[in-house]
Parts: sequence; C-alpha cells; structure tokens
Amino acid sequence: MRDTEAVSDVGSAVGRIPSGVAILTASDGDQSTGMLASWFQQVSMDPLMVGIAVKRGRPIEGLMDASRRFVLNILGENPGDMFKHFGKGFAPDEDAFSGIESCPWGGAVRIDDAIAWIACSVESKTEAGDHAVYVGRVIEESAASGSTREYPKPFVHLRKSGLSY
Repeated sequence: MRDTEAVSDVGSAVGRIPSGVAILTASDGDQSTGMLASWFQQVSMDPLMVGIAVKRGRPIEGLMDASRRFVLNILGENPGDMFKHFGKGFAPDEDAFSGIESCPWGGAVRIDDAIAWIACSVESKTEAGDHAVYVGRVIEESAASGSTREYPKPFVHLRKSGLSY
C-alpha cells in the first residue's frame, strides 16, 4: 500500500494530464440525457474513432448501450453555463436539455453552443476499473468555423488530483 504522500504525488501527476471537456449525450426512444465528460480522445485515424470513459452506473451508460450511438459536444473556452447546467447530473426521468438550445441527432443530442460535435456509433465497450471505455466510429461531425488563423478554442481542463473528479 502506498503512503499518503506517495498517493498525493501520484494523484497530482495524473491530474496534470490535460483534457478537453464535452457534453456527452445519448438517447434511446423518448429518453435522452447528457453529462460532463473529460476523459475522451481520438484513438484511430482510419477509420476515424474516438474513445470516451463513462463512470459505471451513470444513466447515460444504458442509453449508449441500447442506441449504440453517442455525441460528444466539445465545449469552448468559457464553459461556465454548461458546467453549471450539466455538472449537477440528472435522474433518468429528468429533461437534461431543458433551457439548452439543442437538437436531436439519431441516438443522441447536438448542443448548439458546442464549438464542435462528433457523432459516433459504438464499436466496442470495455470495462476499465470503475469506468467503461467506449470506442465510437465517427459517422458525422461539425466544427464551428473561424478565420484560417483562429478557430474557436476548446476548454482545457487540469485536475488537482487524478484520484477524483
């Protein structure tokens, strides 16, 4: 077992791994939800695929498993309103998109304020400790345009400790 100082050092080191922040969405039938997500990354170029980690037991997990689709809505540099809205979490029967400009997209939801969205079909799901890692094949995407020199920048997140959110 690690001593407290070693655990603190490990947590600090892992917390320095930068990540973006997105709103992960999924739908099945008339049920939809969204959650803040910060553990995602491109995992393949051909075919184009992304991976995302979801804490097991979150309501979105069942929707992703059923619909086999999800959308990553990438947040820009000032995500305060989205953090406030999605940071609280939602019960399965709550409307996660009330007051949010969004539109349904075959098995998920696109959020209008996102600087980019990436729609995926689930290729695989792997258990990874207290999370499930989904790999999705990109089937449609869009990014907010800017001049050739300046695109909207994503929010970059660093945690104080990699041992907690």
